[in-house]
Amino acid sequence: MSDQAAVSTGQQPEKRRKKDRKGRPSVLRLLLNNQLATAGLVIFSLIVLVAALAPILPLPDPDATAPADRLQPLFSAGHLLGTDALGRDILSRLIWGARVSLAVGISATLIAAFFGSLIGLLAGYAGGRTDTLLMRGIDMVMAFPYILLALAIVAVLGPGLLNALYAIAVVNVPFFARNIRGIALGLSRREFVDAARLSGKSHAQILFGEVLPNVLPVIIITMSTTIGWMILETAGLSFLGLGAQPPQADLGSMLGEGRKILFTAPHVSIVPGLMIFVLVMSINLLGDGVRDILDPRLKSGSLTRPTARTAVERKSVPATDVRGEDAVLDVRGLKTEFEIGSSVYRAVGGVDLKIRKGECLGLVGESGSGKSVSAMSIMGLVPTPPGRIVGGVAMLGDEDLFSASDERIRQLRGGAVSHVFQDPLSTLHPLYTVGDQLIEAIRAHQPLSHASARQRAAELLATVRIPNPEERLNAYPHELSGGMRQRICIAMALANAADVIIADEPTTALDVTVQAQVLSLLAALRRDHDTGILFITHDFGVVSAICDRVAVMYAGKIVETGTTEEILADPKHPYTGKLIDCVPVLGQPERRLDAIEGRPPVVNALPPGCAFAPRCPRAQPDCLQGEIAMRDFGPERGARCLHPLGEEGSADV
Repeated sequence: MSDQAAVSTGQQPEKRRKKDRKGRPSVLRLLLNNQLATAGLVIFSLIVLVAALAPILPLPDPDATAPADRLQPLFSAGHLLGTDALGRDILSRLIWGARVSLAVGISATLIAAFFGSLIGLLAGYAGGRTDTLLMRGIDMVMAFPYILLALAIVAVLGPGLLNALYAIAVVNVPFFARNIRGIALGLSRREFVDAARLSGKSHAQILFGEVLPNVLPVIIITMSTTIGWMILETAGLSFLGLGAQPPQADLGSMLGEGRKILFTAPHVSIVPGLMIFVLVMSINLLGDGVRDILDPRLKSGSLTRPTARTAVERKSVPATDVRGEDAVLDVRGLKTEFEIGSSVYRAVGGVDLKIRKGECLGLVGESGSGKSVSAMSIMGLVPTPPGRIVGGVAMLGDEDLFSASDERIRQLRGGAVSHVFQDPLSTLHPLYTVGDQLIEAIRAHQPLSHASARQRAAELLATVRIPNPEERLNAYPHELSGGMRQRICIAMALANAADVIIADEPTTALDVTVQAQVLSLLAALRRDHDTGILFITHDFGVVSAICDRVAVMYAGKIVETGTTEEILADPKHPYTGKLIDCVPVLGQPERRLDAIEGRPPVVNALPPGCAFAPRCPRAQPDCLQGEIAMRDFGPERGARCLHPLGEEGSADV
């Protein structure tokens, strides 16, 4: 293929990608997707708008008394919400009072957030004596009941709205300081902060340029949920006569004035009370929406929180009455998509996998080829949103997993099908001993007593060749090496005699010696327990050591399959050949290691025809047209390629 053609094939997907790329959901869309938050936004905006326009609205003077019109009922002529004991218009006082309450609540929140966050940032970042001094001062403030402290501050400063504002702000400073200090303390020990120090940045630059941006979402969320509480505290002080002073009105003082005539004219108290309720509720609902907007999952395009199981929205269902001979797990036509904003990422585009009892199937491919998504889709572990299964079946014996109920899937997880993930330190719970976690995994599926489950857990640790199993049961994950933790995860996978174990790159983070031990352990376990294993990796060296058959995956599809010996000796797909060429071979120092040029395609903008064509040295014009079907090269041997390796007339270009 000519250089010009090669360039064109590489440019076409890029042009199409730029053309089809659509933005992620906007902040407004994320907020409006939450109906309660939207309702809170509408109500709060309406209240703020009316309060802001109070000076130009045709309202009576809120402080003008009219004894002749005192205690007029609701919907009286000229007084929509009636009048109070001095004949003042309640609607006018309500709007002006809401204006005052909003100003005080928001101002107090800003003051408390500024000083509290600053104290928390300094204490968390500096640590040592600075942390001790600042936080002990915060502890002294928190030792007093907040309402008594606020009353004491107002008593010293004197009654008045401004003094009430200061009091409320002071008593809420510890709330911000405590929250922000804990987060800043963790962030200040992170690697990116160490990198900033090594780059020569000053403490102020690190604190406000590195730590603060990571803390800012928490500050905003805390503020959004604190404003309502501030308004309630302001109303409480005014209700006691320590806030707004006559004739000035706020919602709390109106409520306090109406308590004396609650039984004779209840509307004087009920109207401001309802206003406080509606205002605070709308702020709280809006605060929940703000929290969701700042959630990284939702910002990335997921418009709701994740569910316990992947959503199944199959447009077509393959036949479920035909199952491969001796296949314990038979996956056919699996399609999994991610909807992020207005873009759809087809991570898995029709995958067929078959695992027999006692067989190890290796699923191989570059990072991003869809291996883990395929494996996690089987038991519904892909988070929804944004993921969903849109096609295919997964037959475990005679049962279609995609049609099973949520309760049935819960029973099968960890029972019939177990997972061993790549990072055992993040898989194991850091606050529980490995024994507690093993016992929990056993008792979730077996009616055993705690003592019997503990004995079974010790036997499992011995099975995976962990010395002193009884003592290791009392160890926490951080007390064990990476190899030990991975063996414990394998023991958990074996706890309930699983029919299938899905091992998702379980040896990637281990050193060569421990990796060999884990591979040997898995090979022995599948022989002894007749367990089928789906082994996910990108290393053909690992494949040659443990796998019976291999399925090579690229851009969400299986591009070649066959026995390990056949594929290693005679790869058919150019992608498979390139992957094998990337693996060094001991004893062959003269062997040249090859590399795959270019990058894998983005699965929301796949090129037409063969997805590997832009990177393939054997690509021809027909490779860029239509769907490329799997070609048979023998029993259970196939490749999705029009010009396979070793075929006459398909010489390298």
